[in-house]
Amino acid sequence: MTGNSYNIDIWGLVVALTMVAIAAGISELMRINIGKTLLWSACRALLQLCAMGFVVGYVIRANNVWLVFTVIAVMLVAAVQITLSRAKGVPKGLAGPVLLSLTITMLLMIALVTELVVRPHPWYAPQLVVPLTGMLLGNTVSALAVGLSRFYESMDERRDEIDTMLALGASAWEAARPSIVSSIRLGLLPTTATLASCGIVTIPGMMAGQVIAGGDPINAAKYQFVVFAAIAALTLVADSLIMAMVYRTCFTADDQYRPATER
Repeated sequence: MTGNSYNIDIWGLVVALTMVAIAAGISELMRINIGKTLLWSACRALLQLCAMGFVVGYVIRANNVWLVFTVIAVMLVAAVQITLSRAKGVPKGLAGPVLLSLTITMLLMIALVTELVVRPHPWYAPQLVVPLTGMLLGNTVSALAVGLSRFYESMDERRDEIDTMLALGASAWEAARPSIVSSIRLGLLPTTATLASCGIVTIPGMMAGQVIAGGDPINAAKYQFVVFAAIAALTLVADSLIMAMVYRTCFTADDQYRPATER
């Protein structure tokens, strides 16, 4: 223990991994067949988190604006790859729109939070900007993947309806709008559920982490709310922006519906 914070030594990490190993063993005994995946994912998560801890520590000590933006750029590229790997049934060639959507919305949210809410010195404070970027991207990636999957699935389900709307004179946007609305709502569902339950049912991770580390609980609650507010706004804007950029992939240049096999 240091001050009011509690440090985790190597044995603590070993115990944590042992808990996962026991759960994996129970899985194998029950023939659920996810034990190896669970254990491998836990080991990989430990290595990735420790590596990120070293990177963030170095960036904080360096306190260099270009290094901060380099880390953000790497995170954005990784977020695009993860989004497309999680999204099901989407056509190829969406890396550009996804990257553009994430970049615009991320820079906008980071600028608003740093300049109008927290107001750190310097404005690019690594200990704020890098972790905040990671939290925002983590939630937005999931929402975008779900939203894209739902959009293309909905468009395929509504093929006859869309053909009828187009035949009656509707524009491509009007025909795609129900699917766009459905996908955005589905992408926002986890965020709205978290907002409704936080502080009553759960103590969110960022707030819990600050309190365990010895931070003031009220200040931790304020930071957590700012993060949730940014996530909600970022998810809605990013989902809306990506839908506006990709809905045309379901139509030809003559505004005819393009089946999934032709995209």
